[in-house]
Amino acid sequence: MTSRLALLGGQPTVDAPMPHFVWPPLTEDTSKAVVEQLATSISIYDRSGVIAELEDVLAEYHGVRHALLTSSGTAALYSMYAAAGIGPSTEVIVPAYTFFATVTPLLHLGAIPVLADCDERGNLDAEDVAGRITERTSAIVVTHMWGMPANVAALRAVAEDHEVMLLEDGSHAHGASVGGKKVGTFGRAAAFSMNGPKPLSAGEGGFILTDDDDLYQRALLHGQYNKRCRSELPRKHPLYRYAVTGMGLKHRIHPLAARIALDQLDHLDEYLDGRERVAAHLRDQLDGVPGVVVLRTDRDVRSSWYGLILQYRGEELGDLPIERFHEALQAEGCCEVDRPGSTCPLNLLPLFQEPGPLLPEYEGKFSYAPGDFPRAEAFHQGILKLPVWHREEDMHLVEGYVEAFRKVTDNYRELVEQNDG
Repeated sequence: MTSRLALLGGQPTVDAPMPHFVWPPLTEDTSKAVVEQLATSISIYDRSGVIAELEDVLAEYHGVRHALLTSSGTAALYSMYAAAGIGPSTEVIVPAYTFFATVTPLLHLGAIPVLADCDERGNLDAEDVAGRITERTSAIVVTHMWGMPANVAALRAVAEDHEVMLLEDGSHAHGASVGGKKVGTFGRAAAFSMNGPKPLSAGEGGFILTDDDDLYQRALLHGQYNKRCRSELPRKHPLYRYAVTGMGLKHRIHPLAARIALDQLDHLDEYLDGRERVAAHLRDQLDGVPGVVVLRTDRDVRSSWYGLILQYRGEELGDLPIERFHEALQAEGCCEVDRPGSTCPLNLLPLFQEPGPLLPEYEGKFSYAPGDFPRAEAFHQGILKLPVWHREEDMHLVEGYVEAFRKVTDNYRELVEQNDG
C-alpha cells in the first residue's frame, strides 16, 4: 500500500510553483522611484536628497533624534560600536545565539566578546548576562531574534545596575515594539540591517538610531568622512579637525538602495499588520499539532515576524529525528520550511572556537566550544522556521503548509518505522 506521505511515494500537499515566499514586495511604484533616482543622482556624498529624506523619516518613525544610513547592517554595527567607545580589551556581552555579524565587528575593534546564553524564545537571557559582567564590561548587546523583541526591561535593569551601555541589534525587528515603544529605542543606540529579506529592505543597507549627539557624530567620523563630517560636525567639536579623513572608512549607502528602502518604509506598518494576521492564524492552526510548539508573544509585544519559529518535540513523534521530519515537510512541497544554519550558537563556529588563524591578535584571548551554551544549542537544534506572509492572496499557501504539518504528524509512525529499519 502506497503511503500518503510524499516522502514515501504519496502526493505532495503543496504543489504551487516555487518560490513560495519572495521579499521585499517590489511594485511599479518601486520601479518608478528607482528610475527617478537614477535620473537624479546615483552618488550622494553629503546629507542631502534621498539620504536626508530617508534618515528623517526613519528618525521620525522611531521617535529618535538621529538616524544614520550605512551600506549594510554589519557596517552599522561596526560604526555603532566604534562610536560608543568600544575598543581594545573591552569586554562586551553578546548573545551566544545570533547571526555572527552581531559580534564580528567587535573583533575589528579589539574588543573581547563575552557570549551569554538565551532564554526560551532564543533571546538574550538577562539573568545569564548579569552573571557574566566584570569590571571590564562596557556594554551589553541584544539581538531581537527572528523579530521577537527581547526582554528589554530586564536587560535595561541589568545595564543600569552595573552602569554599562545597552546597545541593540534590531536587524530582524524593524517596526517591532514593546509597550508601544519601538525596538531600537531602548538603549544608547541601535543598529539595523536592510539586506534582502529583512522586514524593511533596501536590497543592501543598514542604519543606526540614537538620541546621543556625541555617538552620532563619532559614527559620522567612523564611516562618513569628508562632506558629511564637515557639514554636520560643529566646528568647535574636539574632533572636527579630522572631518576630512574621519577614520578613513566609507560606509555610505547607495542612493538607489536608499530609494528602495524609502518606498518600503511607506508600507512597513501595512506589511507588519498583514504579517501579524497571518502569524496569528498559523499559530492558532499549529497549536496542539503533535511534535511542534508555537512560541507565543507577551500581550504588549509586537513582533515583526521576520520568521515564525517552531520548537520541534521529537519525543511526541516516536523520537523521529528533526532531520527526517524536515525532510518529510520539504517532500510535501513546503520548500520554505527552514532549519537555520549560519544563524546559530556562535560557539559552534570556528571563528569563535579558534580565532587566531584569521585574527592573530586574538590568539589565546578567548575560545568557545560546543556545549558551552546548552540552552542556545538546544534551541538551535530544535527549531523550524516558517516565513510569515502578509497578503490575503497567499492564504492558500498558508493553509497548504498547515495541512502538510498535520499530514506528516498524522503519519509519523511510517517515518519512524522506516528510520528504525
